Amino acid sequence: MKKEDVMNILDWKTKQSSVEVPFFPARVLLQDFTGIPAMVDFAAMREAVKILGGDPRRVHPARPTDLTVDHSLQIDFSKCAIQNAPNPGGGDLQKAGKLSPLRVQPKKLPCRGQTTCRGSCDSGEPGRNSGKLSSQIENTPILCPFHLQPVPEPETVLKNQEVEFGRNRERLQFFKWSSRVFKNVAVIPPGTGMAHQVNLEYLSRMVFEEDDLLFPDSVVGTDSHITMVNGLGILGWGVGGIETEAVMLGLPVSLTLPEVVGCELSGSSNPFVTSIDVVLGITKHLRQVGVAGKFVEFFGSGVSQLSIVDRTTIANMCPEYGAILSFFPVDNVTLKHLEHTGFDKAKLKSVETYLKAVKLFRHDQDNSGEPAYSQVIRIHLNSIVPSVSGPKRPQDRVAVTDMKRDFQACLNEKVGFKGFQIAAEKQKDYVSIRYEGSEYTLSHGSVVLAAVTSCTNNCNPSVMLAAGLLAKKAVDAGLHVKPYIRTSLSPGSGMVTHYLSSSGVLPYLSKLGFEIVGYGCSTCVGNTAPLPEAVLSAVKQGDLVTCGVLSGNKNFEGRLCDCVRANYLASPPLVVAYAIAGTVNIDFQTEPLGTDPTGRSIYLQDIWPSREEVHQMEEERVVLSMFKALKEKMEMGNKRWNSLEAPDSVLFPWDLKSTYIRCPSFFDKLTKEPVALQPIENAHVLLYLGDSVTTDHISPAGSIARSSAAAKYLTNRGLTPREFNSYGARRGNDAVMTRGTFANIKLFNKFLGKPAPKTIHFPSGQTLDVFEAAELYQKDGVPLIILAGKKYGSGNSRDWAAKGPYLLGVKAVLAESYEKIHKDHLIGIGIVPLQFLPGENAESLGLSGRETFSLTFPEELSPGLTLSIKTSTGKVFSVIAAFENDVEVTLYRHGGLLNFVARKFS
Repeated sequence: MKKEDVMNILDWKTKQSSVEVPFFPARVLLQDFTGIPAMVDFAAMREAVKILGGDPRRVHPARPTDLTVDHSLQIDFSKCAIQNAPNPGGGDLQKAGKLSPLRVQPKKLPCRGQTTCRGSCDSGEPGRNSGKLSSQIENTPILCPFHLQPVPEPETVLKNQEVEFGRNRERLQFFKWSSRVFKNVAVIPPGTGMAHQVNLEYLSRMVFEEDDLLFPDSVVGTDSHITMVNGLGILGWGVGGIETEAVMLGLPVSLTLPEVVGCELSGSSNPFVTSIDVVLGITKHLRQVGVAGKFVEFFGSGVSQLSIVDRTTIANMCPEYGAILSFFPVDNVTLKHLEHTGFDKAKLKSVETYLKAVKLFRHDQDNSGEPAYSQVIRIHLNSIVPSVSGPKRPQDRVAVTDMKRDFQACLNEKVGFKGFQIAAEKQKDYVSIRYEGSEYTLSHGSVVLAAVTSCTNNCNPSVMLAAGLLAKKAVDAGLHVKPYIRTSLSPGSGMVTHYLSSSGVLPYLSKLGFEIVGYGCSTCVGNTAPLPEAVLSAVKQGDLVTCGVLSGNKNFEGRLCDCVRANYLASPPLVVAYAIAGTVNIDFQTEPLGTDPTGRSIYLQDIWPSREEVHQMEEERVVLSMFKALKEKMEMGNKRWNSLEAPDSVLFPWDLKSTYIRCPSFFDKLTKEPVALQPIENAHVLLYLGDSVTTDHISPAGSIARSSAAAKYLTNRGLTPREFNSYGARRGNDAVMTRGTFANIKLFNKFLGKPAPKTIHFPSGQTLDVFEAAELYQKDGVPLIILAGKKYGSGNSRDWAAKGPYLLGVKAVLAESYEKIHKDHLIGIGIVPLQFLPGENAESLGLSGRETFSLTFPEELSPGLTLSIKTSTGKVFSVIAAFENDVEVTLYRHGGLLNFVARKFS
């Protein structure tokens, strides 16, 4: 960093939003879905450097990089029953005879020396879907709720992990190769926990010490959940795969000196409000205020009343309100939490001394005045009410008390983010189904999928224990969940299992169907088991708007399941409550959840646990030993991972037959020196899109549809639909991912006037899959552009949402506005982001998208430069080249970040 950069930072008040400064994060965190393309790019970069005459051994991450394999888990088994017939090998290796599926040997074990145990570890009282118990695995063990003795994991966990290792063995071998040949790379194997929770519980250093130099811990990574560590006082945010690779190679993140918004929290929340409610309330408020591209720092008396898990939950959602990050400085609450979780006491004292010396410590009773901020927002915690979010976007908050009215309004509204346009005479339609020998009825609002996950909740004892306590009270009252509802419990780490088990609530969650299915992202990324055929048929027959309810942080349409049209984010106890009710079309204040055996109506307030109950259980059960046990398991790994074989060659031995790992084509035309910028001439519009197109729309992460271009590719290579796996699992194969670009069934292309992953190839007039149309354009040498509205590229930080369009031949995107991370990715891959002038858009300019577009670049390209576009109809209009700084211009001139970095090594 130069002296000028330091002076700019010190003069922040006058230089904010106007100068750029380099930021060097201390470390990098990857999760496997977005981490595998980064590591594949590193492997391919070694090949490219060798071709250009350089030494491939020089290609290493310069910063500590942790890669957590947490997105491979799919719910093939739930409720101790087979939901479908999974392929244990995942196709390629099994067909080649290289894979021998691991076997599970069931073995029922009682508590050690306890012959009268009444818990789930013995025969006892079975849950609604309880089944056999299997041999203990290497993850953190469940504790018998009555004797606090280790007992085996449920068979569902064993079976799902078994299939996960088999299906993804090829990817796992690549990860292990990466950890062997690349310095500074550590891989955390499947079954350990989710990236953001492992980051909080194990990887966070608080303060780094290198070469006798102390500096604050900071982290960037490929996952939107990176911001959770901001709640621990660690600066971190997600920047996606392309920028992360640059950081891994020792380059800085070029950051426009941000505005810092101070968010003052005051008061205290009411007893029915959970941290998720606080999150949704703050999310909506900050979105309305507008904090896109800014830092948010929380202060005020209300901060001291929030636990660390509450803070991390709030910080986790900052991508949803558009901020780069939201930060809670280290204070006494932070120190107590670190001590409670087994942080080394000597190290903790050093951390406290250092942070106080450099004035990065927040004092609870500091009366020196309000910190200096660009802007101050004030939120009273007592104004926040229990809420959910949906039915299609995280930012659309709905008070629980308004849920029934809001859902009915959604049925009436025209199709959109808050509408389904169901005719009034059909809104009371229902369809009868027969399931497991009983008759049920499905109607608009019926819950068919309910998932409790500690994803958004961090490892949050308060909300997870609240769900467990509510389940216990519901079971005691004789309530149950209808068996056709796909229920699951996916803890973020073994520590969650620890305290749910030791508190005695796990058997009650299981009795309601919320049985542990494994450790990792599942329902949130579309990896859920298929709904029962009876339910699918009823939904189709009645054209029903059925619902999913989950405690995740993404609910975009079609993400969870393509047949579930309404999806709501809710706190874990509310997920359980809506599952019991069986519908979201309910007013909890006036309508009962059900009746007890005597016929007495049971209302939500009758079984909602008090804050005192939750806190008492939290104090008693969430103990230091649990965190220590987790750390021991982290360091030991597990037998499957430890015994996995992988090559250790300098260059990765690519298997040309592989459909999982393939050397990408990004470096095929790489030259030692960058070529001059070429004009974009007579470009066709590939897609004409509207507002809020997400990275899920551009590059879906869920299942591969059987009729898609990616499915055709896999079928031609001998795979059956059962072996397709998901787009997320195949992000190491550019051929699959390019064909999966814009393959979301909910993509609304204005050329078609309806949702479909298709477009029009204008030279022929054919309506084709997006990939097929792009392929025809590329054969004719025709460049492509995309027309879009506001907030193009919102959602997850997904690098393939930029890489995919690039490989389709897209040269530019012309939108009204962009989500910052995605705009950075477009530049990083070599696509120019163009922006309409304020107040203008395609419609106001009279563009149909059927014209061709031409654009030339000046020799001196600079940030924010206005360029001129000419169409084949003779129309000429101005646009803004949305480069924010000189670094972005340099990267674009090189054809993207990957080319820039590769040239550095050659």
